[in-house]
Amino acid sequence: MSKTHGKFIWCELMTPDTSSAAKFYSSVVGWTTSEMKVEGMPTYTVFEANGIGVAGLMEFPAELEAQGIPPNWTGYVGVDDVDQTARDFAANGGAVRRPPQDIPTIGRFAVVADPDGAVICIMTPAPMEQTWPELAPDAPGNIGWHELYAGNGKDALAFYTKLFGWTKDSEMDMGPMGVYYLFAHDGRQTGGMMTKPDSMPMPFWCYYFIVPALDAAIERVTSGGGKVVNGPMEVPGGSWIIQATDPQGAFFCLVAPKR
Repeated sequence: MSKTHGKFIWCELMTPDTSSAAKFYSSVVGWTTSEMKVEGMPTYTVFEANGIGVAGLMEFPAELEAQGIPPNWTGYVGVDDVDQTARDFAANGGAVRRPPQDIPTIGRFAVVADPDGAVICIMTPAPMEQTWPELAPDAPGNIGWHELYAGNGKDALAFYTKLFGWTKDSEMDMGPMGVYYLFAHDGRQTGGMMTKPDSMPMPFWCYYFIVPALDAAIERVTSGGGKVVNGPMEVPGGSWIIQATDPQGAFFCLVAPKR
């Protein structure tokens, strides 16, 4: 595995109302938007922080809506060989939800699910003539944390360690809620996973967007038609978080260094 294999490289929202979603997240997170055109594909909206793309926005596919799948955020993990990693997901108890496919000039991607059904995208980016700048990991507007509510946290960590090369950074005993496993990529702590509570209908990944201060962001969420479903709460290390839904029903999270 290369050092880029297993790195979260993108986050994407699929929603039935892209115009409203763009306004909502621009207000809540502070993103600006730009449009990207790829031959043969619908116009794609890019969320930017300080002029650097950090996430994307696209129209919710009709076939997913017909399957009862709600609007959602999905993360992309970079892999060395998307076709081989898709096969590895299937061979280790997961599933390939959308076979590998090329996006002209962007890369080759697939939609996969782990053995418990949590969905994530994998991508082998196309070779680039130049290296694009990245936000600092703790910069406002960046995706600051990646979290999995798993069918079984310990088994999920073993699965992703095998396929993405992640390592266990540490673990926290949360009492009745079970053990929270923090994982790292290339030595850098990047997310956590735990066995999901019974109240959650199915395993899923969720993503935390960094804002400067939480209380002001909460006001923007509620005034924009979103709903806070959990928090605010302080987490180990002193950061503050909320979990919320946007006006179209997509689940998202915010993290800030202060209230």
